[in-house]
Amino acid sequence: MTEQICEVVITAQSAEWLAEFTRGLVQRRLAACGQSIAAVRSIYRWQGAVADEAEARVALHTRLSLVEAIVAAAEREHPYDVPCVLALPVVAGNPRYLRWVLDETADPATVTG
Repeated sequence: MTEQICEVVITAQSAEWLAEFTRGLVQRRLAACGQSIAAVRSIYRWQGAVADEAEARVALHTRLSLVEAIVAAAEREHPYDVPCVLALPVVAGNPRYLRWVLDETADPATVTG
């Protein structure tokens, strides 16, 4: 398998918004799936103050070569000024699952803005 697989983590204030965003990415074949956690607690520094907020989190399984398109979609559609979008490497896994991720995602050459 030459194409690299990664997990992309995205957070948002609304679990419903994040589910709809994830659904759109899967429909456009930018991700094979998204596993959501509806309630996480995020503690972070923003504009000089420490914030402590409830958020939702999704872990997308996709091709590393599609991360740029996912980041672009988040920049366009996400309600945050600076959305959290992190791609984490998948170093190993069930070969059949990894093949499924590749089969269910778009060839990066076919992705349009």
